[in-house]
Amino acid sequence: MSLPALTFSEDQAQAYDTLAEALRGAGIDLTAETLTPPQDSGAGVLAVVGKAGSGKTLLLGELHRALAEAGVEVISGDYEGRRRRDRRTLAILAPTNKAASVLRLRGVPATTIHRILYTPVYDPQYERIAEWLAGQADRPEVEGLTDLALDRAFAFFQNVKSIPGALAAAGLKGSDFITGWKRREDPLDIGFIDEASMLDDRQFADLKDIFPTLVLFGDPAQLAPVNQSGAMVFDALPAGRKLTLSRIHRQAEDNPILDLAHALADPAIDFEAFERMVEDKAARDDRVVWGQRVEVDLMARSPVLVWRNVTRIRLIQAFRAVHNAPETELLPGEPLICDGIELPLKHRKKRIDLEARGLIKGAQVIYLGPGRKPGFSRIHVIGAEDPQVSAASIIKIEKPDEEEPFIPFAARMGAAFLHGAAVTIHKAQGSQWESVQVFAPDIYAAARAGRSEAGQPLWKRLAYVAITRAQERLYWVVRNRLSKPTHALRIDDLRAAPGRLTLEEEET
Repeated sequence: MSLPALTFSEDQAQAYDTLAEALRGAGIDLTAETLTPPQDSGAGVLAVVGKAGSGKTLLLGELHRALAEAGVEVISGDYEGRRRRDRRTLAILAPTNKAASVLRLRGVPATTIHRILYTPVYDPQYERIAEWLAGQADRPEVEGLTDLALDRAFAFFQNVKSIPGALAAAGLKGSDFITGWKRREDPLDIGFIDEASMLDDRQFADLKDIFPTLVLFGDPAQLAPVNQSGAMVFDALPAGRKLTLSRIHRQAEDNPILDLAHALADPAIDFEAFERMVEDKAARDDRVVWGQRVEVDLMARSPVLVWRNVTRIRLIQAFRAVHNAPETELLPGEPLICDGIELPLKHRKKRIDLEARGLIKGAQVIYLGPGRKPGFSRIHVIGAEDPQVSAASIIKIEKPDEEEPFIPFAARMGAAFLHGAAVTIHKAQGSQWESVQVFAPDIYAAARAGRSEAGQPLWKRLAYVAITRAQERLYWVVRNRLSKPTHALRIDDLRAAPGRLTLEEEET
């Protein structure tokens, strides 16, 4: 079998070999490390599906490593350089910034789907520097840039393969070298899509237009997108195109969080039995906490996960109240969730610019303060490669029993935000946090409602998704109470990436 040095389980080995054979048919031989020019047909669409802990991310990472060693060029989304007829390319994508950042922390150079759908337009003068850094041209002479500045750009790029970061290290502002964004016109080659359970039909169609070879990695036990009637895009693939990982590798590490998640597959377990299991785990392992109250300190960086919208709004109001947040403004450090872009069609270019910077629906951000322009907010986009930006903002704070949200301040149009101290479990998909609080009374309400989704009790699907968002510690909160904060909201722990654009530069 054509396996890398890593020892795979039997199902991982079978999936790896099946994908390697499909890639060989598309002109990429991972064993011989040989490439032939790309073909228009590609290998089509395949999927690797499995529950949390089954090894999907490990398999994705090993396939990325093997493709890179074979000479396939990884597309990052910030600069592609001149196209060559014979080059083979790979893009590793996720639906959200947070999901992409989880992969990057594991050494996989992932970016968001939007950063591949839209590509930056570089000023021709500074594109010469980008071509040089990418190894496609000789060192340029650029008016206004010293040799020392170019040396700084080169040194940065050797450590961090980011063209915008390298140009920023040379002393350039984003407005100097990126003049705008455009919809991708040319197709790429191979696409790996993580968290594919979040894709809707429209995104899936866009990706199939771009990638002749598309591999989806997804969890069939998660919640389908709200407009998909309980179906995920990989459900309709034929059996030979859908590879299932069944062995749960992380359970072998005695992970109580995954034990609980996978116990939900037992049809004999009802809500009461499951809660007894949670309480038993909490008594024996501090990675599971039987919470008598919501811990407010965690809410600033890790939202409470709920099912009902009314619960979300009440928890948000309680969070703001214990921090003495004024009704008329936000405090620096308050968490927000992007609710989309509110711009008319004639401002399509500005919409593309905001989405390319990470302000896509569901993005998690931290409010840093008002911008220098009226209606602008300075924000830190969690998980984005260039996290700190300033954007025209419409911030909505909902209140219990009131139809219209309170808007402390707003631009006429721009990025729209809801408060992010609590979010619905649907919106939490694709994200993970070190510690996660699940509001158990809402899961109980779903169990009492008796609803099903895709043949499974809804409460079990909600609990599964919520539990698997936790990386290290799970808080199962059983009472509707909130703790007092031990410290004020903070932003000093949020830093721009080295050499990245600063907030002040973005607004000039």
